[in-house]
Amino acid sequence: MRIIAGTFGGRTIKTVEGPGYRPAMARVRESLFSMLESRGAAWHGARVMDLFAGSGSLAFEALSRGAAEATLVEMAPQAVKCLRANAALLRLDEGRCRIVTDDVLKLLSRGCALPCDVTFIDPPYGKNLLQPALRSLLRRGWLAEDALVCAEVEASLSFDAAKAHAGLELLADRNFGQTRIVIWKHIQEQ
Repeated sequence: MRIIAGTFGGRTIKTVEGPGYRPAMARVRESLFSMLESRGAAWHGARVMDLFAGSGSLAFEALSRGAAEATLVEMAPQAVKCLRANAALLRLDEGRCRIVTDDVLKLLSRGCALPCDVTFIDPPYGKNLLQPALRSLLRRGWLAEDALVCAEVEASLSFDAAKAHAGLELLADRNFGQTRIVIWKHIQEQ
């Protein structure tokens, strides 16, 4: 898989193969990053989090475009190995690319010190992990003011993205074949 744009543009990263892994295809990633940028994503200096990271293609794309740092959360050993190999390939140190081997929901339940500007959520299909992840992001202070949250889920997932959670304003909801991309903006509740 190739990184599309930025410092690492054109570089190839490894992907994870096997049941449950579906790296974001170039067309979907290009559309996703275009949608994010048109909705205010400013990569320079951004803190990014990639939940259920898999091969890390979304975080590495954000780092390539200028994000200051990315936290990639994954618990499957083969995916963690792939993430470490990709970070080494791109010569990213732990200051810019932090790989956390943990269960996403357990990690999110602990809260954080530095909120993220952009968060990618790409849960395994059919596991109903999107809503709990959104809930924890909002309740535990993981999102900076005006942060963008992007979910990549199965197109058949039935939920009202406009009413996903208080504190999230729907910006985009698009299908790309079997993949559904939803983007929200974190808003302060009145």
